[in-house]
Amino acid sequence: MNDRVDISIDNHVAEVVLSRPQKMNALDMDMFHALDEAARSLDSAESVRAVILHGAGENFCAGIDLNVFQGGTDIGAAMLEPMADSPANIFQRAAYAWRELPVPVICALHGVTFGGGFQVAMGADLRYAAPDTQFSIMESKWGLIPDMAISTTLRAIVPPDRIKELSWTAQVFGADEALRLGVITGIEDDPLGAARRMAGLIRERSPDAVRGVKCLVNEAWQLSEAQSLALEAQLQLRLLGAPNQAEAVRANLEKRAPEFKD
Repeated sequence: MNDRVDISIDNHVAEVVLSRPQKMNALDMDMFHALDEAARSLDSAESVRAVILHGAGENFCAGIDLNVFQGGTDIGAAMLEPMADSPANIFQRAAYAWRELPVPVICALHGVTFGGGFQVAMGADLRYAAPDTQFSIMESKWGLIPDMAISTTLRAIVPPDRIKELSWTAQVFGADEALRLGVITGIEDDPLGAARRMAGLIRERSPDAVRGVKCLVNEAWQLSEAQSLALEAQLQLRLLGAPNQAEAVRANLEKRAPEFKD
């Protein structure tokens, strides 16, 4: 892990912090690799039940560092190929890795959330934003398309015509419009506090059921009705009678807090 991302884990909740505040947490190659490594380390951390993703300093993320294009990195076809163990390439992994994690990922947004930063946020399951947060899909400003997994993360949230409009114009929009579009879950004066409260609620639920819900919602929305129904049954069969499901029933009947196993 390099110094671009900080990770801490406490009481089943991991916090991942984009830690380049002097550059508005802009995404350089070290940041791309650090986000990939962070997600990989959390994927193997069985005790983690929720992840909070946020940015250090006054912004979440200003997007890609222009040095990536200005001679600092030779981006060729090889770098845009999928990684060996993921359908995503190294750039897409910065956003798609959070979708691939089996546990909920909650993003706390403030300041600017532009370009690649916007796409990273879209990889999360829930997104809370400060009232003055600014958003933009601004890749067209640099003659590019948004290509950090936005075709998988945003398509179930925003209608195609609005995605095109926002991408073509690179317009900046605020938290109120983001909420209307559905790209954020809520507006909060303290988005990090809201993310921590939600993570606290999630960690009190059966980790098996929580993971099952994420899998069901992420996968079933792309399947036929018959396939979706089959997936519901398949996931439920894994839970029925399992230790954590039995503990949930006992705890409710005994009117006590459940003690789940990771």
